[in-house]
Amino acid sequence: MTRLPHGGRIDRSTVLRFTVDGRELTGHPGDTVASAMLANGIIEVAPSIYRDRPRGIMAAGVEEPNALLQVDGPCSEGMLPATTVELYDGLVASTLSGKGRLDPTPDPAVYDKKFVHTDVLVVGGGPAGLKAAAEAAATGVRVMLVDDQPSVEAPADVVVLSRTTAIGSYDDNYVLALERRTDHLGSAAPQNVSRQRLWHIRAGKVVLATGAHERPLVFAGNDKPGVMLAGAVRTYLNRYGVAAGSRVVVFTNNDSAYDTVRDLLDAGVEVAAVVDARSDVSVDVDVRILPGSAVIGTEGDDRITGVIVRTSEGGTVSFECDLLAVSGGWSPVVHLHSQRQGKLRWDDELVAFVPDGAVRNQEIVGMASGEGLWPTQALWLVPADSYDTHFVDLQRDVTVADVWRSTGAGMLNVEHVKRYTSLGTANDQGKTSGVNAIGVIAHALGGSVGEIGTTTYRAPYTPVAFAALAGRERGDLFDPERTTSIHPWHVEHGALFEDVGQWKRPWYFPRDGEDIDAAVARECRAARNGVAVMDASTLGKIEIWGADAGEFLNRIYTNAFKKLKPGHARYGVMCKPDGMIFDDGVTLRLDDNRFFLTTTTGGAAGVLDWLEEWLQTEWPELDVHCTSVTEQWATIAVVGPRSRDVVSVLAPDLDLSAEAFPFMTFRETTLASGVPARICRISFSGELAYEINVSSWYGLSVWEQVYEAGLPYDITPYGTETMHVLRAEKGYIIVGQDTDGTVTPHDAGMAWAVSKQKDFVGNRSFSRSDTARGDRKQLISLLPTDGSTRLPEGTQIIARDVDLTPPVPMLGHVTSSYHSEALGRPFALALVAAGQSRIGETLMAHVGSELVPVQVADLVLYDPEGSRRDG
Repeated sequence: MTRLPHGGRIDRSTVLRFTVDGRELTGHPGDTVASAMLANGIIEVAPSIYRDRPRGIMAAGVEEPNALLQVDGPCSEGMLPATTVELYDGLVASTLSGKGRLDPTPDPAVYDKKFVHTDVLVVGGGPAGLKAAAEAAATGVRVMLVDDQPSVEAPADVVVLSRTTAIGSYDDNYVLALERRTDHLGSAAPQNVSRQRLWHIRAGKVVLATGAHERPLVFAGNDKPGVMLAGAVRTYLNRYGVAAGSRVVVFTNNDSAYDTVRDLLDAGVEVAAVVDARSDVSVDVDVRILPGSAVIGTEGDDRITGVIVRTSEGGTVSFECDLLAVSGGWSPVVHLHSQRQGKLRWDDELVAFVPDGAVRNQEIVGMASGEGLWPTQALWLVPADSYDTHFVDLQRDVTVADVWRSTGAGMLNVEHVKRYTSLGTANDQGKTSGVNAIGVIAHALGGSVGEIGTTTYRAPYTPVAFAALAGRERGDLFDPERTTSIHPWHVEHGALFEDVGQWKRPWYFPRDGEDIDAAVARECRAARNGVAVMDASTLGKIEIWGADAGEFLNRIYTNAFKKLKPGHARYGVMCKPDGMIFDDGVTLRLDDNRFFLTTTTGGAAGVLDWLEEWLQTEWPELDVHCTSVTEQWATIAVVGPRSRDVVSVLAPDLDLSAEAFPFMTFRETTLASGVPARICRISFSGELAYEINVSSWYGLSVWEQVYEAGLPYDITPYGTETMHVLRAEKGYIIVGQDTDGTVTPHDAGMAWAVSKQKDFVGNRSFSRSDTARGDRKQLISLLPTDGSTRLPEGTQIIARDVDLTPPVPMLGHVTSSYHSEALGRPFALALVAAGQSRIGETLMAHVGSELVPVQVADLVLYDPEGSRRDG
């Protein structure tokens, strides 16, 4: 192995110094670590992952299975193929045995992402890709070309992303591509440029010119250093000016390897022989050719020193060599095509899987389509007495013997063999081993490769760092912090916050000397006996509009909405198709064709997705549109017996009497301050309550007006903890706390909210025997009989006289637990098997090492008649 005196696309005028495995080496700009190692006479890398066998550089691109690096840096990165790491001055790396090291040091590099549209996206900058880009650009459309190489000579009117790999292709020509912007610069990288950029590309048309990967051949000792793909040998020779060996034997079953032979001869490298598995060979090269022959073994320990060949006559002959260039045929790079559910077919002449049929608005050109590939004679393995060193997957150390062991154990599907052996699961994702493995399976089972089929191609095409996927959205930016327009007031008045669905919600407002229990008790007393105010702006809000809006909500909610009158509101429950509660909230009918729907704080985005899914995939004929307006509205809940007095100051023109403004209605008005408002008679506490909705930019001002109007009544701000106590006393659920995806409306005590007159999402599931059985877990209240124990949430509930020998059958668990000022005692909500039929029964709660007796009670513990709702 040596650097040739001339040739290649490297800058010989500049010397770069680098270190691999403690050895100081030199190379040039334009080198990869692999090419520079070969130029320094180094082909060996770390030994194999499981069997500790010597391994060497085998390929020249992303398909490299052996030469994996851990590259030092401010944050060390592992599992990088040496064939794709561009050389820079000062690079320090070590080779890996198939397992990298995670560096706990925070990565100081910046990663970003960009979203673009283009008329045509060409993936691949080879001859076919450049031709496609030029032809598209000539028509005047916008053209982008991505290629993983450092430079691409495309037409001037084509946007080129070099050092960029398309890693995933998704519906409607949505392609993700990773650009390595400064990886090749090392410490010289500018500080104001991101290290890597993830491009989100939406293309009108995608042209795949991704080429093909060469496959190795499977024979005894085919994994030793010095066994290299013939195409890689040619790449190192022509692109990097490196001869990977001084005396070469070529082993092939197709004509492509003869291009390598010619280039080696032109460079003055000795080619000892060409071993061609085909009996009929008609290639004109000045080298000894052995047709109908195969390499059956290699000699040498750390790297090959020779090969043993079985000739067509049945005898054997040996050749001394330090490089064996192999070519077992070519596999079109169909990964992006297959990710779009593109079909493949087996081509017997090419001995390869090629694209079959088109994906909408996608075209495949060049070798990726099978065009220009060489006819190949199938040779899945060279026969031998033992197959323990016939390696199929070098990175996973999987041999023919391993594959056949799996088929002998009954693994007849390629996906099962993959998982039984781990074949194709390493970071190279079987790029050199996949088709060979299928051939070996077919050989064992006596079937055809086409019948066996391929494994599933999944994104990403090449490994991607999580940091690159995250971009700038890490640390403080990992999860957006959302605050309401009233947030500054909460901070000024000492609120403590909890995170709910990315929102900072006031948890409680402690006064001097108060802990959470004292603060919540005071806030509860204010809501029950006077007046309290809560910022409810975080609730999800979605406008539903269109001629079929009522029909749509009728199908989505378990209860009826189609005939709801404008000016009225209704509580609704949504279920998934399995009949389990998904979300809930109050919906207002603004006019005949327009509704205002509220969701839980954490469920807003999921509900909008859910609505759009049904509209776009199941009921596209409905005239309905959904618009998120969560951030557009501030909502202020004024709660308690004196709430009418407070609201009357803000809205003096509004008749707030129970008769003129009944429960579950709303009014549009203008506040005394001139602010347009929508005021609702809605209560999540069981008390007389109003919700004032104003545009968010008025939120803080109106909150302050409410607070000032309430001062004569000692108005008290309250947070989510108090809200939870108030609603639990009334038996109102919190979706996601009192439900867990296994709770139906009937289980939650809300059979009244399930219509028997119409169909809706999830309705059919209520007829299932499992959904209707009487011993389902149902939501009830629990009252500790000692009147003082507060049950921890999650506490397991068991029968009173159950045998305590493990395992003890659990009847249910506590979902919510609080101390109630109104009841003068602690209480809990719990999901308990057949709970609604156990009311009055005593069960046991397992608290720490103690068993606490608890009485099962009705779900509604406070004001069950609802007499306080209207004041």
